Amino acid sequence: MLDIKQIRENPQLVQERLNSRNGKYDIEPILQLDRQQRELEGTRSQLQARSNEIGKIVGQKIKSGINPQDPEIQALRDEGNSVKATLSELEPQEKDLKAEIAQLVLALPNLPSDSTPLGKNEEDNVEVRRWGDEYIPQNPNILPHWEIGEKLGILNIERAVKVAQSRFVTLIGAGAALERALIQFMLSLHTQAGYVEVSPPLLVNTESLTATGQLPKFAEESFKCADDDLWLIPTAEVPVTNLYRGEILAAENLPIYHCAFTPCFRREAGSYGRDMRGLIRLHQFNKVEMVKFVEPSTSFDELEKLVGNAEAILQALKLPYRVVNLSSGDLGFASTKTYDLEVWLPSSGKYREISSCSNTIDFQARRADIRFKETGKKGTQFVHTLNGSGLAVGRTMAAILENYQQADGTVRIPEVLQPYLGREVL
Repeated sequence: MLDIKQIRENPQLVQERLNSRNGKYDIEPILQLDRQQRELEGTRSQLQARSNEIGKIVGQKIKSGINPQDPEIQALRDEGNSVKATLSELEPQEKDLKAEIAQLVLALPNLPSDSTPLGKNEEDNVEVRRWGDEYIPQNPNILPHWEIGEKLGILNIERAVKVAQSRFVTLIGAGAALERALIQFMLSLHTQAGYVEVSPPLLVNTESLTATGQLPKFAEESFKCADDDLWLIPTAEVPVTNLYRGEILAAENLPIYHCAFTPCFRREAGSYGRDMRGLIRLHQFNKVEMVKFVEPSTSFDELEKLVGNAEAILQALKLPYRVVNLSSGDLGFASTKTYDLEVWLPSSGKYREISSCSNTIDFQARRADIRFKETGKKGTQFVHTLNGSGLAVGRTMAAILENYQQADGTVRIPEVLQPYLGREVL
């Protein structure tokens, strides 16, 4: 959530940054309501001061011996009652204005950072670097991952559709084992890098999704339980971030690093007709997520480290990839700066997103009210939160099935995964 003080004091800057995003956002209604609320607050403060003054005067007069029934005291009491009645009318008005402002501010995305390239969409993303060009296969006849997976008997789409609907898959035998190996390998590398593993709930309440920015704007993207205030998580970022909702953390305990493996659930409402086959875009998919809680002065350095942690997985697997700095028009709702890691998929001749690493600065922390306090200092500050995929497991499997595909129709298993599987080839 944006800081209302920032909107009030720097309206032109805020509006310009919002205009650079993909969407239409207008802060003028917020500014108008904010002016009304502050005027009302000023009036209420004056009236409260007068009410206190009247009470003090009446008390002094009675203490000095004046009869409580004296006309002057009665007049003061009448005025005091009138002031209190007006205050009673103003308080709910101010409360309603604050609630209306809060709802409008909740609908605003984070502001792009100074180091985020300006642009309208993904076409304006800026490539930062590439890695692993020497590992790009030269075989021109590589099958798409879903075809080789079905030929090997490790992936079955038809039966998953029968059980559920489109955009679901079933992994069988060595396919399920490969997925499990990837999850264990990813978690092992992250815990070695200092992340503490957590196993969070897969169902979260509305407050949790609001805190991380999925609600209220993106309700149609998530699966909701019909009879409960519970939603299936779209990413482990949601439950892990909300573990500390409403808490004040000790500065000496920062940074906090967590990693988590979870299934993730998304409606993919805006991707009709895209990636209908395979492991790229599913309603249910597995992902290992990294989440950080850090001091504000370190968050952009922590973002670079976060990207490095995701890259370490791809490099260990020897999968060619590139790092892209997302443009302002392609940023996620809660992010101020995002790097996407895109892995090479030979069958399509394209790099495809396999990880998204974002710095949300204090945007989520404000919504979730996560603060920290330094020992010996007054007051608290909002932490900065970061999150990143480390990695999307299905997309990693897709990349392995294509980049490690052999001319004889087999698939080599990356060397680092062989101890988990006890075999070298699928």
